[in-house]
Amino acid sequence: MERRILIVEDEKNIVDILRFNLQREGYATLEAYDGDEGLRLAVEENPDLILLDLMLPKRDGFAVCKGVREAGRNTPVIMLTARQEESDKVLGLEIGADDYITKPFSMRELLARVKANIRRSAMPVAGSADAGSRLERGRLTIDTEGMVVLKDGVALELTQREYDLICFLAEQPGKVYSREALMEHVWNYEGYVGDVRAVDVAVRRLREKLEDDPADPKFIVTRRGQGYLLEN
Repeated sequence: MERRILIVEDEKNIVDILRFNLQREGYATLEAYDGDEGLRLAVEENPDLILLDLMLPKRDGFAVCKGVREAGRNTPVIMLTARQEESDKVLGLEIGADDYITKPFSMRELLARVKANIRRSAMPVAGSADAGSRLERGRLTIDTEGMVVLKDGVALELTQREYDLICFLAEQPGKVYSREALMEHVWNYEGYVGDVRAVDVAVRRLREKLEDDPADPKFIVTRRGQGYLLEN
């Protein structure tokens, strides 16, 4: 089935370039030129991926992304931004964007990220193929059939990315994974084309939902200079 990508961008020349290159790769496209229309199409049309400009009329990209997540959509979102401020990039990830790419960008790099995010969202859930329907990890239970993580028997409200991340770490508890390795295996970026800060943000958000004290994590632990692991 043809994958659909929603382009939310107010500069028509950029929309035209993105549409041409995406359609040449076999994707169908939807376009919105302001934030209100972008949010409407994201919720009503439920595309396979959203390319979302940060600076938009009526409603900025932050508000659109937040609205998409509040509507219960786990659609992959790649933010397009001309801003260089680190705080803007991290804020985008904090409110639910999967990645960002800074203008001017390489079309080859953008298409690689689009492909990786769509492929990830279509992949079988980590752990579901070889571990039965449940993974027991101490106080944690991962029900791979129901796609839910329980702590002390209580279900956690996780995003798709957070669920994928904990499933991957739970497959080999005690094994340390670098941020680059997590980018390749969980974000599905072959050869690593993403920003490893996305891993740090995802881990921090997951800890806020998972840990008794996020400032003193006992489940997902950092090994300084090495990466992250799920404690046995």
